[in-house]
Amino acid sequence: MNAAIRAVVRQADALGHETWGIYRGYQGLLEGDLEPLPSRACANILQRGGTILQTARCPAFHQPETRAQAARVLKDAGIEALVVIGGDGSFRAAQALMREHGVACAGIPGTIDNDLPGTDRTLGFDTALNTAVEAIDRIRDTASSHGRLFLVEVMGRSSGMLAVHTALACGAEAVLYPESPEDSLESLVARLKAHWDAGKRSSIVVVAEGDTVGRAMAVGEQLRQEHALDLRVVVLGHIQRGGSPTALDRIWGSRWGAEAVRRLDRGERGFYMAEVAGAAVAQPLSRVLDPQPLPPGDLGILVSVLSR
Repeated sequence: MNAAIRAVVRQADALGHETWGIYRGYQGLLEGDLEPLPSRACANILQRGGTILQTARCPAFHQPETRAQAARVLKDAGIEALVVIGGDGSFRAAQALMREHGVACAGIPGTIDNDLPGTDRTLGFDTALNTAVEAIDRIRDTASSHGRLFLVEVMGRSSGMLAVHTALACGAEAVLYPESPEDSLESLVARLKAHWDAGKRSSIVVVAEGDTVGRAMAVGEQLRQEHALDLRVVVLGHIQRGGSPTALDRIWGSRWGAEAVRRLDRGERGFYMAEVAGAAVAQPLSRVLDPQPLPPGDLGILVSVLSR
């Protein structure tokens, strides 16, 4: 996100526009927590995780009168366009703000879940993926040394995108995720038994958190009670959301931030930046209402094939 912020500020500066930073997202906007953000304020932020502008949830923004208040704050500050970095909730709010009050809005996808329609990538996904893979590589050493089964839970909200990519990248024996057609414990146990019979003495199973917090804990307990499996559970949790961003996240944050400003400068509005087949493109904000993309089905199959 900091790469995108830096690019927005410096591209706007290059085009002769002044940029203001709004702290804590829509909540900060409602409270008037905003100030000019000059180019020098973005020095040495490219390598930092998180966001220098911070973030906060704002349930009140669901109310039309609250959005009207936000529009007044923007008008009083002389802000003519809003660049929103976030996921589907942030984009839906931006779309409503534009539809109801004519605020020119542009979006930059920022979520480790990679669950936005119309884009192959979202900021944070690659960093979270690499963090999870590095952690599981370390867990693999312990699993191999002690001959154990580990269930490792990764984030992803209701999407299994992060889980499937993590499982493939770390050579997991199996992956459980919400969209899987074979997301059953019976098939998992049968697969693990086949691995044991083939001579494997350790296994890693990646579990998507899904809509349930502590899902790996629940799965682990069920495997212990119903199948008498000796296992360990690791929940990676919020370590996936921090740390220095990968080069790809920095590059795409920079590209999208600059391109969003160039499009706004040309008079475009109501779009969010995306990657499609390697190209930086813009999608209409209305696409945020499209169905959530599914993890590639072939990746889950490939995890199973390569774990033999």
